Amino acid sequence: MKEAIPHQKFWLSDLAVIAYVSLANFAWHLIAIRGYGYFRDELYYLVCSDHLAFGYVDHPPLSILLLKVIRFLFGDSLVAIRILPALGGALFVFMAGLMARELGGKKFAVLLASAAAFAPVGNFFLFHIYSMNFLDLLFWLAGLFIVLRIIKTDNPKYWLLFGLTAGLGLQNKVSVLFLGFGLTAGLLLTSKRRHLASPYLWLGGALAAVLFLPYILWNLSHGWPTLEWMRNVQVLKNIQNTPLGFLRDQILYNNPLTLAVWLPGLWYFFFHKEGKNFRLFGWMYLSLFLLFFLQRGKDYYLAGAYPILFAGGALQFEKWLRAKAGRWLRPALSAIVLASGFIFSPLVLPLLPVEKTIAIYRSLGMQYNQERTAPGVLPQPMADMFGWEEMAAKVAEAYESLTPEERSDCLIYVRNYGQAAAIDFFGKKYHLPMAACGHNNYWLWGPPEWSGKAAIIFGTTNDLQRSLADLSPYFQEVRHIATTACDYAMPYENNRPIFVCRGAKFSLRDIWTKEKHFI
Repeated sequence: MKEAIPHQKFWLSDLAVIAYVSLANFAWHLIAIRGYGYFRDELYYLVCSDHLAFGYVDHPPLSILLLKVIRFLFGDSLVAIRILPALGGALFVFMAGLMARELGGKKFAVLLASAAAFAPVGNFFLFHIYSMNFLDLLFWLAGLFIVLRIIKTDNPKYWLLFGLTAGLGLQNKVSVLFLGFGLTAGLLLTSKRRHLASPYLWLGGALAAVLFLPYILWNLSHGWPTLEWMRNVQVLKNIQNTPLGFLRDQILYNNPLTLAVWLPGLWYFFFHKEGKNFRLFGWMYLSLFLLFFLQRGKDYYLAGAYPILFAGGALQFEKWLRAKAGRWLRPALSAIVLASGFIFSPLVLPLLPVEKTIAIYRSLGMQYNQERTAPGVLPQPMADMFGWEEMAAKVAEAYESLTPEERSDCLIYVRNYGQAAAIDFFGKKYHLPMAACGHNNYWLWGPPEWSGKAAIIFGTTNDLQRSLADLSPYFQEVRHIATTACDYAMPYENNRPIFVCRGAKFSLRDIWTKEKHFI
């Protein structure tokens, strides 16, 4: 361990340098924290937190339990639910710098590693909204830091702490299994395989399995919905990226300038005499890259693996720039990488007026969409922050058109969890009944009791005639009463017809099985 730093010199220390970059990241997120509005998934998670369980169709329960605590303590405003992701972004930066310090880096190395962790474009969005994804990155970093300590200290007892971290991480998102895969590959392909004989490693693995068990049992008791959801997402929802497309996306997601840091990080772990002791991390990254490359994974799947490469690359540059001339290159390199993060961040953070953001994307000719849906004027992550409250208001207008008797027993049926969650969250001020939906966990929550007299139903698509033809056989009366309107939203959410239907010719409970839509 490094010697303690005198208090009066802390502001010049390597830890202070890491803290400065981390605080800059946090401040940048605070500036954007309230724009443009609630994200589709944030609304869904807010509703999930009203239905606490040991699992959900599309995610484990830890992030939802944490959100419930946040809502209890601070409410459910945008600031309340997004302050933790913003702090997570700062911690992500801090941990990357701390990894460089743990590897033996001096002030320049920790600065460059922190700047590189600040700069990835895609991470700005992950740390802007509340979801399990920002927590997932932090669990990956915690696990990697623990393994770094295991290698550095040769103390196998740390595997127990790794098991605890991995188990909690799995209760947040099952992608921690990929981290385990990569580290296992790294162990097998290096001399660190001797740890496989350590009882502490296996006890840590058992601890992780025990912590993950409640979610497994929940899936077992519900017919393995998560596996069905995963299969459908891969086959029907996500774009079929090409292997070269995945490589391109890694460079773009992480900011092309950080390539100059993480690629030397790979070199450091494989070829530098000091870095070779940590070669496990190089093999971990390559094995995961190959896995996602072959699976045509999404761009952010590998995001949690890069901070250790940033740390290794920073140390490699510290070795390269030892000469006197390097003293000028060091601050310049760190400043350029850090500045690139600020410059590119408006591509994914709501920092600019929406029309300005649209103009930037048009000028760049970029259409960012990782799902099989038609692109809108905004990339999907930003588009899904628009139109939700207006949608609930349209439903409220339809609801008010009903007679008091009809309102007392009205079904509101929508087509996806974004629509349903928007009605449930924003509809409170309109005294709307809870929405019903067959999408993901809404299907598990089941259909409400309903007499069949009156319903407000969203069209299957934004094609009015097609939606009308779909509903007409099931009701005595179908009347188009409103249409959603938000040009910034995704195209399939804009111009969606809303119908008032009367006299159902079916029982909702009888057809509920067919309404299941896990994707």
